[in-house]
Amino acid sequence: MIIRIKYFENATRLNKISKGDWIDVYANKDMFIKEGERAMIPLGFALELPEGWEGHLAPRSSTFKTWGIIQTNSIGIVDSSYIGDNDQWHMPVFCLQGKNEENGVKGTFIEKGDKIAQFRIMEVMPAIEFEEVETFGNADRGGFGSTGKK
Repeated sequence: MIIRIKYFENATRLNKISKGDWIDVYANKDMFIKEGERAMIPLGFALELPEGWEGHLAPRSSTFKTWGIIQTNSIGIVDSSYIGDNDQWHMPVFCLQGKNEENGVKGTFIEKGDKIAQFRIMEVMPAIEFEEVETFGNADRGGFGSTGKK
């Protein structure tokens, strides 16, 4: 599958990682995010996703440890209608734990080129209908966390 991509302001070029199905993405702007505040980190690219596909954007496993930020919506979903020339992808974040200080204010520095998140594309869910029933006729599993301990 070939996906058309547009880069903004000398952004870091994207490549599929060799181990796994995700593609690392990079901050495209130097930023200082104050502890307790939100920000939108520009990622420097727009994609033309094919109809019937969507992008899933998530933090890398080291994102919180490195910068003290969390993605505000846990995972971002970008659908195939977000394909305009200026539809640059962003990562919405919240600085929970500042790792640096600027002018006596605690926060975290994000630098252009920092490997900040990852994404993958997936087919959208097929059309479904719900059939309402009184019983499934199946045995109960036992509730959440019912597979045992250790």
